[in-house]
Amino acid sequence: AVIEGVGIAGRNALAQHMLNAIASLLSSPPPPPPQPVSKLPPFEQLYIFAALIAGLLLLLAAQRPPPKGTVARWLPAPGEKRVYETWVLWYSIVWMGAFGVIIALELYEEFTAATYFLVCGGLAAPLVLRELARGGADGRPLGERHGARAQLWIAIFGFIGNYWYTHYFYCVLRARYTVPAWRLNDVPICMYLATHFYFSSYHVFANLALRRVATGFAPGNLRTALFAYVVCALSYATAFMETLTISHFPYYDFEDRHMAYTLGSAFYGIYFLVSFPVYYALDEPGNTPLEGTGLRGVALSSLGAGMLVLLLLDLTRLAAAGAPLTIGGKLWEVTPKGLAGSA
Repeated sequence: AVIEGVGIAGRNALAQHMLNAIASLLSSPPPPPPQPVSKLPPFEQLYIFAALIAGLLLLLAAQRPPPKGTVARWLPAPGEKRVYETWVLWYSIVWMGAFGVIIALELYEEFTAATYFLVCGGLAAPLVLRELARGGADGRPLGERHGARAQLWIAIFGFIGNYWYTHYFYCVLRARYTVPAWRLNDVPICMYLATHFYFSSYHVFANLALRRVATGFAPGNLRTALFAYVVCALSYATAFMETLTISHFPYYDFEDRHMAYTLGSAFYGIYFLVSFPVYYALDEPGNTPLEGTGLRGVALSSLGAGMLVLLLLDLTRLAAAGAPLTIGGKLWEVTPKGLAGSA
């Protein structure tokens, strides 16, 4: 009886095993593992940049040569502004190289909130300290030195951008910073510092192209149209290139990366639609001064540009996205790696 019971149990187990095998054959195969989300820009970007280049070529073809004796320039004429812009161009190699090494070697994986602060603050400091040191070298007031005026303009505009505009990216593009950070109004303080050297370089790069347009062609409506077009194209291209270059940094991400590259680049480009031409006019020969004299006038110019950008961002939010704007930051907050702030 015992032997017979064992045989029945064995037959039942064998039958159950065969039924399980048949069921697994008849059932649908398990779904493949999800593909990693590509961080490369969408194919549509080729069409966007092709259209921008085509428009630029058409406007260039329509230009007339400048009056005789006019020198087409990329850099300013010899003088203080030329010295400053040349310095920023050289220094751009330094901070870009430093960021390239940090990203390529993934050094950021060991960074703490203090490390981010020290790295970004250390890279921003030479731009500011140079002007403070030069200001006392010959006794001239800082308000009379182009470098000091330019640095103040960038510092104010960059602060406004981080404190206010970042929340539009949080709400409209669902962006988030998850670096370990000390935060002001839910924006990592290291980003306030990084923006300073980013924007110092961006605006000098833009000055080169805008100055070449302003000095390389005959004045008139066609040159004005080309100038405006170059501002728009540079604004979009600058925003896109920043999004592309930080795409492999894992602690700044978007819910929809496709939207970030297309709509997000246009949204971010609004900053520069205003700032590029206003900053270009700062101490530029042949331009009506927008900033008055001294540092107070520069501060008012930058504050005015910041307010105009804020209005344009909010109108765009309402017209294109309709997303509610929610600002839930705190005056001071510390967040660990992997967590966004309180907004």
